[in-house]
Amino acid sequence: MIQRFAGKTVWVTGASSGIGRALSIELDRRGARLVISGRREAALAQTKAQLSQPALVLAFEATDHDALPALVDEAVAWRPGGVDMLVNNAGVSQRSLIIDTNFSVYRELMEVNFFAPVRLTQLILPHMIERGNGHVAVVSSIAGKVGVPLRGGYSAAKHAILGWYDTLRAELETAYGIDVSVVVPGSVQTDVAINALSATGEARGHSDENIANGMPVAEAARQIAEGLSARVREILVAEGQEARAAMLRAQQPEMIFEVLANEGARLAKARSAAGPKWQPEPARIR
Repeated sequence: MIQRFAGKTVWVTGASSGIGRALSIELDRRGARLVISGRREAALAQTKAQLSQPALVLAFEATDHDALPALVDEAVAWRPGGVDMLVNNAGVSQRSLIIDTNFSVYRELMEVNFFAPVRLTQLILPHMIERGNGHVAVVSSIAGKVGVPLRGGYSAAKHAILGWYDTLRAELETAYGIDVSVVVPGSVQTDVAINALSATGEARGHSDENIANGMPVAEAARQIAEGLSARVREILVAEGQEARAAMLRAQQPEMIFEVLANEGARLAKARSAAGPKWQPEPARIR
């Protein structure tokens, strides 16, 4: 379905690394013209260098809501017809138990993973509604389907954005002809765990085994692009236990609750045995 993106303008946030960079490269290969955003200008320049066509780089802090209206105007004005698709991918994960986590960490997780994509989506919608078509997407997580130990705030934010986008779809899809997709990844080989917030808000600094052995990021990007091309409403990008966890949460919730309760007990025991020096090594869901 490469032709779906040919000549279309797609705005990808969080494009400086990981899924965002890989998705930008994949969409460029399919003929899209990219607007790429993230916090780090140098990293965005590296992404741009891997694209075959000219791209617009808009570097900004996702939580700088005051800067967003002017950036949206710039993105819309870049090419005739404006922005055809927005993919909200920027985000930050977490690795800390609820009982240990500073409240400020929850605020940051909600700001980056929920309020930032909500605000950017709100600002692009009038443009899409005016012309009668468009496609908005957001990257949630398996942790947006299942409450996973060590990701309390992250899971809450990803549940929230999934719910908001489901409501958005109900309000826009038939009424205004705008497609709405939620991407639900499991473990993908990115720096998501390295950059995850600790209990006090610092970057964790090292990865998880399940992330290091997860789906190759180029394959995740391919699956996401295929789903967006086909206008799939919810795009599951997960394998093995993580895909099964999403299924169980919908069909046999008591079973997944039991599995996760056992994992919580394992972590509590490890924390008690190690004392203040304990560093969480979480289980198997992004």
